[in-house]
Amino acid sequence: MNEKQVHKFVNRYLEATECSILEKSPTHFTVKLSPHADRELTNRPYYWSFVDRVGADPETMTFLFVTDKHKYDAAEELKKTEAANAQAEGAVNAQDAAANAALGRSLGFVHGNLAAPARVPREDLFFGARKLEQLFEAAKAKGSFVHLFQEAERRSANPFSSTPYTAWLGVNMRVEFASDRKREEIHCYGISLATGQCVEHFYDRLITHKLTPRLPANIHITKNGISFNKALNIVEQTLERKLRSYDYSWAEGASARLEEELERIRGYYEPLVKNALEENRPSVEEQFAQRQSEIRWQYEPRVTASAINCGIFHLEGID
Repeated sequence: MNEKQVHKFVNRYLEATECSILEKSPTHFTVKLSPHADRELTNRPYYWSFVDRVGADPETMTFLFVTDKHKYDAAEELKKTEAANAQAEGAVNAQDAAANAALGRSLGFVHGNLAAPARVPREDLFFGARKLEQLFEAAKAKGSFVHLFQEAERRSANPFSSTPYTAWLGVNMRVEFASDRKREEIHCYGISLATGQCVEHFYDRLITHKLTPRLPANIHITKNGISFNKALNIVEQTLERKLRSYDYSWAEGASARLEEELERIRGYYEPLVKNALEENRPSVEEQFAQRQSEIRWQYEPRVTASAINCGIFHLEGID
């Protein structure tokens, strides 16, 4: 995941959680978090329990999110150099200088001036950063289900006309092929709740439309012909048929490697069990069984499918 992808993801998260973006560039965001985002990202449970208990207006935190550290630091260094040159050429503001001098005489040295802004915590966001992982987890937890409508490309000239929309159940499935090696695939299916039609690569169809959580004007939703459980059964059956057509020679190789490892372990442990003292034999047998179980878990070929996320998408037309 490169810097541009991180920047795009962070921008989408901030917009989705209704955060106030105070400053933005291709390399950073200065943002005042929304209450929802503050709860998820700042780890302040005592503060939020106090706010909830007394009903006070929350004061959320402001962050500097840097998505391209090298370019941002270079730009900031250039700004500091230009500011230093401008300060050397220009005159110091007399009022600020007098105020700082008076405070310096009475309170000691004062760094900066009276108009200095509050410190804004900085977080460098890159793939693997702890704060970015928090954003991923928050998006995964809150974005596991969506309910969206297709925005009409053009409005009808007749205000009394109504466009039919069909509800589609979209499901992203993760298929994991595992043994001592591992491979994953993502399959995206869409099932029409009106007709039961199942479409593969449903995401490619969705990205051609502009979607909104708000119900558009002058539309009506067609009646569902199948239930959600029936639609999920269709997805499972479609995915199972697809997986049956795959080449599973990798599983045969994994099974052969499993037998080799089990034979190697038997050659080591069976003499130990045979020659162990009577009081030590149960512990050796237990260790032998545990090691066999670990090897089977590591090498035994298996295919698992799980749903990543899903959504109801109301699309124009009757399909």
